[in-house]
Amino acid sequence: MVKYNQLTKIDKDSEATARIEAALYSAGRPLKIEELIRASGTESRTKTYELLGEIMKKTKSAFKAIEVITLPDGSFVFQLKPEYSSTIKRYASKPILPNATLKTLSYIAYMQPISSKQLVETRGSGVYEHLKELRQLDFISHQNVGRLKIFNTTEKFQKYFGIQGDVENLKQRLFSKIRKTARMSESNVAPQIATKLN
Repeated sequence: MVKYNQLTKIDKDSEATARIEAALYSAGRPLKIEELIRASGTESRTKTYELLGEIMKKTKSAFKAIEVITLPDGSFVFQLKPEYSSTIKRYASKPILPNATLKTLSYIAYMQPISSKQLVETRGSGVYEHLKELRQLDFISHQNVGRLKIFNTTEKFQKYFGIQGDVENLKQRLFSKIRKTARMSESNVAPQIATKLN
């Protein structure tokens, strides 16, 4: 027979787990442990980590394409496994970043290390808002060199987007993707030009 105290504890754990799951699902971004402690209502770091461990195990066994993972900065995210991102692109309703911010992130990834001055010259003054958003997501980091800030992508950026390897490997992969996209654009433009000339 289950005692009243055990039943209350089970209910509390169940409620705290549900709150953590709800926070991870609805946030659409990585959450720090402090945010998850508040969401859980347990006010206990140890308990929240324990419940997160159970959620991660449960997610791993129940789902094939989604996961709850710990990012390098210690935050947690409920996400689609990177290998499925290209499959569902057309079904996704809301991108993680606005297009302009994503272009800035891509430019940083390809040109890194890159100064804020170079970014403003290339991407315009709106880049300051992009940099703020990207720093909040911990996708980029910077070092101060004199009065300049020099930006690089982070390990969290690599893990979140499913990119493995060092910066040079990343640049090569981005370059080959750009070349492939450019070739596809050229092959689509050529028939259009031919049609217009005829």
